Amino acid sequence: MEIDTIYQNVKDTRGPQTQSHSQDEGQAQKKRGSRCLVLMTVCLGLICVVLLVFVILQLTVITDLADKNEELESILKLKNASKQVCFTISSELMTWSESRQYCRDRGADLIIINTEEKQRFISSFIKERVWIGLSDFENEGNMIWVDNSPLNQTFWYEGEPNSRDGDEDCIELDVGRHLVNNWNDLPCSFQIKCICEN
Repeated sequence: MEIDTIYQNVKDTRGPQTQSHSQDEGQAQKKRGSRCLVLMTVCLGLICVVLLVFVILQLTVITDLADKNEELESILKLKNASKQVCFTISSELMTWSESRQYCRDRGADLIIINTEEKQRFISSFIKERVWIGLSDFENEGNMIWVDNSPLNQTFWYEGEPNSRDGDEDCIELDVGRHLVNNWNDLPCSFQIKCICEN
């Protein structure tokens, strides 16, 4: 009998342990499955976020390219009474007279700005100071354009023109001052870039 009791005790102790071990294994598998599911969900979420950022960036790039394309088209071609006008901006610094010659060598002349629309347009893409085709060096106090037309509409920066001792006879466009009212008088010997139109 004693052996039967021992065997029974051994049998009883193994049964619940095996069952507990199986239950523990099942719970561990469930935890691993849950972790895997959470990890997959997080990964899918991250992929969605990355794709969303990518799409937004692509749309931004496309929009920027479209804007730049429109700007370049506008810069290259400004329709004015059925005639095309092209603008050239010099890459080198020159005096006003050198700038005018630079433009003439390219079949153009320094730009004439006689409307607010043109002033706004030119000011929208100019990034630095440039000579324009306006001066009074031939007749002090009487501003005229390079085509000898009179000055009818002005876009002077506040306090300009302020020609000191009559030595500031040539006009620049300086967008660093103001978007529209940005004309300034300078000595013609000053060296800056220029903008030509044909």
